[in-house]
Formats: sequence, structure tokens, C-alpha cells
Amino acid sequence: MYNNVGPQPGMPIPSGNPKPNPFGNAFYGPGSGLIRSGLGAYGEKILGSSSEYVQSNISGLLSDRQYYFQVNDQYVRNKLKLVLFPFLHRGHWTRISEPVGGRLSYKPPIYDINAPDLYIPLMAFGTYVVLAGLSLGLNGKFSPEALNWVFAKGLVGWMLQAMMMKVMLLLLGSGEAPILDIVAYAGYTYTGLCIAVAGRIIWGYSYYGLLPWTCLCSGIFLVKTMKRVLFAEVRSYDSSRHHYLLLVLALAQFPLLIWLGNISVNWLF
Repeated sequence: MYNNVGPQPGMPIPSGNPKPNPFGNAFYGPGSGLIRSGLGAYGEKILGSSSEYVQSNISGLLSDRQYYFQVNDQYVRNKLKLVLFPFLHRGHWTRISEPVGGRLSYKPPIYDINAPDLYIPLMAFGTYVVLAGLSLGLNGKFSPEALNWVFAKGLVGWMLQAMMMKVMLLLLGSGEAPILDIVAYAGYTYTGLCIAVAGRIIWGYSYYGLLPWTCLCSGIFLVKTMKRVLFAEVRSYDSSRHHYLLLVLALAQFPLLIWLGNISVNWLF
């Protein structure tokens, strides 16, 4: 019925050879194979390099984490003695290096008492939170909200200690120390703090003798560590500036540990 209907009057008759669109056949014309192959190779190169980059960074991060947990019982005992009684340490304070893959690397904690680890700081922080909760319970102030406050307060204190050490390194022109090294060294503060809080639970008056001792030992340990380990690769050495910053670090342990040792349900008291 409709097959015999011709073109209507006044309507243009379509041409048998339409004018080619110079842009419409960029991906479908004769040169489309070359363009698609080029874009495919370029995309594969980008995605491949990105995948390798992500995999290398993830593997490096995981290997770093494994490094900080390579400890044993003997290392833990010796490290606790070093942190709690740093003035009794008669050995050196520098880390032991070894050639690995054509470059120098540091031995893991299990082989080097001066190497930083995250096992002791994390255990000490967890013990601090538990002792703080026990102290709150004995005083009739325990609640989940109060324990959350103590946990958050402890994390803020750890962060402040690490930030202070990082700023000191930047002021000396050396910000190249691994962030996990700084976090580990800053976390050793909680080992002595646990003893002070435990003494407060057992006998309240012992806290006022244990806390100054903890502050002093923490300051000595961090000064020795910063001076022999983290300051070892600074670009320029200024004796007076180094000593001034180390003194500030040691003195800062007193207000920080007093603040952390005061177990309460608020930030300041």
C-alpha cells in the first residue's frame, strides 16, 4: 500500500553519495584501527604503571609494618629496661645498619635494641587505657563515655608528642625520618606512664614520686634517641640549636605526662 508512494512535492531527494563527515568517522573510518590501537596501548601503559605504583607502595607499606613488629621476649625486656632506666644503658645509642640490595638498611628490632618498634608502644597504650578505666571505676566515675574520653585523650597526647618531634626535625632541616619511627619513639612514653598510674591505684601517694621519675626517664630516653638516631642525618649541625631543642623536648615531658596521668572525664583536669 505504501510501497508506491513517491517523494512528496517540494521535498529534497536524498543523494546517493552523502557528504562524509570529517569528524564523525574518526573512530569508525579507515583510520579507526590505528587510533583505537594507539589509545588502547596508551591506556594500558597508564593503567599498568598505576597498578605497579600502587602495588609497590602497598607492599612497601606492609613490609614497613612487619619491620616494626619483629620482636621477641628478650628484645621486649631489654627495651623496657632501656626506656625505664635510660641512664643505666652503657652501650651505644645508634642503630645497626647492614647492606641490602646495594644500599644501607637498618636491622629489625629483634637484632637491634636501638631500633624502634610498635609492639611495646601499642601494648603500653592499651595498658594505659585499661589502668585508667580501673582507676575511674575505683573512684566511682567509670562509664563508657569516660573511657572514651581517656582513649581520645591518650591518642591526642601521642599525636602531640609525635608532632613535636617532627617539628624539631623540620626546624633542623631534616624531615626525612620515617613517620612510623617517630610514632614509635613517641609511643614509648606510655610505658613509664603505666607504672605511674598503676602506683596511683595501689597507693595514691606513690604517684607523686613515680610521675616525676617517669617524666625524667622519658626525657632522657627521647633526648638520647633524638641526638644519636634522628639527628644523625641532619643537613647542618648547630650545637647550640640542637641543645636548645633537646632541652625543650625534655622539659615538655613534664606537662605532657602530668596531663595524661591525671585520669578524669575532661580534657584539662
